[in-house]
Amino acid sequence: MRSTLAFGRLEQFHPEPSLDVGHAVESRHVVRPIFEKQTASAGVAPADVSFGPFRLLATQFLLLEGDKPVGIGSRALEILTVLLERRGELVSKQDLMARVWPNVHVGAANLTVHMSALRRALRDGRDGNRFIVNIPGRGYCFVASVDVSRHGN
Repeated sequence: MRSTLAFGRLEQFHPEPSLDVGHAVESRHVVRPIFEKQTASAGVAPADVSFGPFRLLATQFLLLEGDKPVGIGSRALEILTVLLERRGELVSKQDLMARVWPNVHVGAANLTVHMSALRRALRDGRDGNRFIVNIPGRGYCFVASVDVSRHGN
């Protein structure tokens, strides 16, 4: 199932050594888990994440606006997932590419294309919506407020 593979990869992510310092120091980010692996014994499904008029359903790897699915590609959804996990933090382009295209060498243009599709789908920057901020040459930050709801039993 697509959602199991996508979120399984996200759980295995470990940031690469920081590129901003002159010596090799591994940066460890504290990740606020939005999406947790579902286990039969736990009986707790992953969280749904809401922001603005949108809701990301983790178990279905689906973005909704109200109750209507948003037409968005899987790479753009994975980018959104990473940004939501680290909301309020700058996520470098290198980190995003490593998470969305693990073990694959891709150019920054790939990230730009999928980020553009994501922002277009969210209507980011229009009608008072501001979800993702770009820090030129450095990365992206999810800046909107987020509501996380957990479902159980």
